[in-house]
Amino acid sequence: MARYTGPQWKLSRRLGISLSGTGKELAKRPYAPGQHGAGGQRKKLSEYGIQLQEKQKLRLMYGMNEKQFRNLFDRAGKIQGVHGENFMQLLESRLDNLVYRLGFARTRNQARQLVVHGHITINGKKLDRPSYQVKLGDVIGLREKSRNLTIVKESLEERTYLPEYVSFDENKLEGTYTRLPARSELSSEINETLIVEFYSR
Repeated sequence: MARYTGPQWKLSRRLGISLSGTGKELAKRPYAPGQHGAGGQRKKLSEYGIQLQEKQKLRLMYGMNEKQFRNLFDRAGKIQGVHGENFMQLLESRLDNLVYRLGFARTRNQARQLVVHGHITINGKKLDRPSYQVKLGDVIGLREKSRNLTIVKESLEERTYLPEYVSFDENKLEGTYTRLPARSELSSEINETLIVEFYSR
């Protein structure tokens, strides 16, 4: 299954969560799309349906295809600790996500584009794989010729939040992945237990 490239706002409204992280999708119309979305009765989901929806929320939030998502889930199961929390930490450790968290881009989609187009470096070396698993201590920066990109400048100016598990050097425009995030620092809108249950059927 290919990565979803359809209308993001409509999908966000159907799932009831801001997939971009900006919250703009639900600001004006915080209800599902379609003629029954605003006040009509919607079909009650089964237990399977609830688990599937939770999985789709997280997968689409990070912009991954099903195969990538499942492989990372299986990898999380081989790490000591709580499966669901390990999975969330692996998702958060993706290069495109950390580029977004550092404020180089407004959304994860924008961050992925920066990585694919070769604007991002890891420890001084160009890397164009959005799925790269950033290791603790890795330094994420911009290529010299990419530091004056308007899209990056505007995004950094608009950044209002920097997670505590990364540090950022304003002068060098570099960020360091200092530690794994605690579950309390990640999305409270996701119930990863339901995703573990979905894949454990």
